[in-house]
Amino acid sequence: MNDDKLRDLAVNEKVMGIGRGSKKKQQRQYLILAMLQQPTFQKAAASIGISEVTAWRIRKTPEFRQEYLEACREAVSQSVGRLQQGSCAAVSTLLKIMADANVAPSTRLQAASRILDHAKGAFDLADVELRVHRLEQIAQGQKDDGERAA
Repeated sequence: MNDDKLRDLAVNEKVMGIGRGSKKKQQRQYLILAMLQQPTFQKAAASIGISEVTAWRIRKTPEFRQEYLEACREAVSQSVGRLQQGSCAAVSTLLKIMADANVAPSTRLQAASRILDHAKGAFDLADVELRVHRLEQIAQGQKDDGERAA
């Protein structure tokens, strides 16, 4: 492994808590990191110095599946966070284009359409979140009632 990969692994080891536990657990965690960083499964196995067969066996375990899913969720969550940081600038750009009389009408129309599409999407998402929250409250109330009756 080159120095950059070792440095990346060292940082990620701290984040994932690698270094504590069995050899199998360490291999599993290294494979998860490698799969998040490499374009193919084969390259991930090679990057951490294990055979494809060993990596395949590790991938088939329930522990790997659960930990990999959690790592993917965390990676996506971080990416979404970065996108959210840039969303204000993106909205400002769309609004400037839409309002700029010197911009071609077709471009202004496209900016306006994008703004409306995203606003509707945000509204729809908020609506679904509210509905799910209400259903969860109802389900929790029914669960609490069932526990009291028992």
